Amino acid sequence: MSPLQHGLTPKMKPISPRRSAVICALDIGTSKVACLIARLKPCGAHEALRRRSHGVEVLGIGHTRARGIKSCTVVKLDEAEQAVRQAVDAAERMARVHVESVVLSVGAGRVGSELYAATVHIGGPAATDGDIERVLAAGSRHSVRGGRAVLHSLPVSYALDESRDIRDPRGMLGRRLGVDMHVVTTDVAVARNLMLAVERCHLCVEAMAAAPYAAGLCALADDEADLGAAIVDIGAGTTTVAVFSHGRFVHADAFALGGNHITTDLARGLTAKVVDAERIKTLHGSAICGASDDRDMITVPPVGEDEREPPHVVSRAALVRIISPRVEEILEMVRDRLAASPFAADPGARVVLTGGSSQLAGLPEIAARILARRVRVGRPLGVAGLPEAAKGPAFAVAAGLLIYPQVAHLEQVESRRTRALMTGTEGYFARVGRWLRESF
Repeated sequence: MSPLQHGLTPKMKPISPRRSAVICALDIGTSKVACLIARLKPCGAHEALRRRSHGVEVLGIGHTRARGIKSCTVVKLDEAEQAVRQAVDAAERMARVHVESVVLSVGAGRVGSELYAATVHIGGPAATDGDIERVLAAGSRHSVRGGRAVLHSLPVSYALDESRDIRDPRGMLGRRLGVDMHVVTTDVAVARNLMLAVERCHLCVEAMAAAPYAAGLCALADDEADLGAAIVDIGAGTTTVAVFSHGRFVHADAFALGGNHITTDLARGLTAKVVDAERIKTLHGSAICGASDDRDMITVPPVGEDEREPPHVVSRAALVRIISPRVEEILEMVRDRLAASPFAADPGARVVLTGGSSQLAGLPEIAARILARRVRVGRPLGVAGLPEAAKGPAFAVAAGLLIYPQVAHLEQVESRRTRALMTGTEGYFARVGRWLRESF
């Protein structure tokens, strides 16, 4: 966990567009721990989605009920470790491979965004890769602060002298190179304990990614990311938001409300066990009333163990009266968070819902009314081999973690050349070996 001592989460080495790779994605949520193992195969430009260099084929999947986790935060280390072991073991058995490292999602710790700007003088007449590395490093140095861990450090746009909004400055003429950077951070204690739960399973955390960013990578179509869209991942314990504009990840936010709060409201309102309230919500719950809801009756099992105690009966309309206030509260908080983001300035941008709680009947319709946007439910796109049960919005984050290695090269990471100069260990043969590994 040494990287977190400096406020930086682990960053993975970008995969070569000409090489295959086996990736293990681990999504530790409030209600479930999901593990996907997939093979990433290089594919031609006509075969892949625009921002992907590899096709994704799922080899194994494992998921189990989360234990020792509250609002995506580890609260009981031993129980969390056992849940991770169980999910990873099931995926390994199905894939018939042994994994040593995982790409891990982070949905807790007050995930938030900050924007930084940096400027450097160009060494020659035109901007080079070295100049870009220097300006990105200058921006990253300002982003590290006490108590927070950097999950992502992404360039939004570059500037050359007085020219702004440049996507790629390589080879362009100028004297000063500037960058606007989007930095996503989380509480360092949350990140450390998630890593600890994984490392106690004898697994290495290769990279950590913000949960809504991962969901956006697999649930957004290319045109949506270009034109502007917000991913709203409504999980059991947290709701996280990611905003994409001009194909870039430009904003993140989160708050600790989700589907479990709806279940708790039902348990109190119906005087039922939590497990029975969850079942009733899943099978009969809705956020909007239907024409026959006053006549549709639902049986609620008694709370006590006394078999003589009869169950009571409520109408579906009574469920809606309990569910809809909490759904509206969650969506109003989403609306307020989006109002403080670049999303607010784009009236044509749409909202894509992911997460298990987004499957609640009537929720997209309520979201469209409260957010005053076009809304759809997002599912994993371009991921082969997913079983039918994992093709829904509940697995969008886990599937997105399989896409993340293909965009890891966009992140600001310490260059290999800098690390070699610091350690003094990269000699001639090491450089030749690195060239062979990256080229073939």
